Amino acid sequence: MDRLTADYDGAFGAQDRDIAGIIPAVMSDDDLHDSSELRRAVPERLYHLPELESLYDERTRALWSFMRPTGRASFTPALLGDFEVWQQLIARHFGPGLVPLDFLVLGSREPGVFCFGGDLELFQRLIREGDRAGLSAYGHRCVRILHRNINALDLPMLTVGLVQGQALGGGFEALLSFDVLIAERGATFGLPEVMFGLFPGMGAHALLSRKLGTAMAERMIMGNQTYTAQQMYDLGLVAYLAEPGEGVAATHQFIARSARGHAGLVGARRAMRLASPVPLAEMEAIVDAWAETALQLSEADLKLMSRLAAVQARRHRAAA
Repeated sequence: MDRLTADYDGAFGAQDRDIAGIIPAVMSDDDLHDSSELRRAVPERLYHLPELESLYDERTRALWSFMRPTGRASFTPALLGDFEVWQQLIARHFGPGLVPLDFLVLGSREPGVFCFGGDLELFQRLIREGDRAGLSAYGHRCVRILHRNINALDLPMLTVGLVQGQALGGGFEALLSFDVLIAERGATFGLPEVMFGLFPGMGAHALLSRKLGTAMAERMIMGNQTYTAQQMYDLGLVAYLAEPGEGVAATHQFIARSARGHAGLVGARRAMRLASPVPLAEMEAIVDAWAETALQLSEADLKLMSRLAAVQARRHRAAA
């Protein structure tokens, strides 16, 4: 088994490899040489991040990455660190004159979960310690990662969020930073922060208000409602629906359909960012307001947060 086949099996499994057709039945010597050169140009470290699994497909000029958390499926400091390195490596090694990259895909390896969002255990500790600076620092890391993703790392590519399970809180907010969302019909979305007296502070206000308008954004943020993939599609937040288990195949199909008109699609996304910019300063100011509010939570609120974190941890252990 060659390296590309081994990498692909590790990232998707043999069945998905057959669906993708990533390795052509017949490749010329020139094709093999070009493929080998591209593989050598991809930084090796990208394949060895502890909580992010990645594979570059040179035929479609797509980088596929999947979160694989070692604990609860949330944005822990360790996972944020991987995302920061991931973005740095992509920005430095991909793009015009470097490794070509037309599509950047992010999904999750956690069964039934895209991401539960913020690190609730960390939040509780910082709140109990009265550490406003620590809360703000965590939130600023999150929104800087999202802001870079909103701007596609300043590369001429489309970013794709692949949702195959629950996307809650910060997990939902993270998805709002992608150009295109593809969701399996069993996926669900929600912002549960209001349950324990808080509000989503990592992008929901800035992004939902621009995508849906302030009234609908407020309804989603304050309503503590779980939305289905179909409802998200009807709202225009999800671009494509896939049957359960078919999300990867649907993403391959989207990439294949979009390849010919890629330049126009990238240009349209840039125009949208110009028409409705999301300043980083705005996102950071909302984080600071979130941190200030978090310090006002009651003991009852913190106990509810703790119970929610425990439920998420049990789910992770059951899926492991």
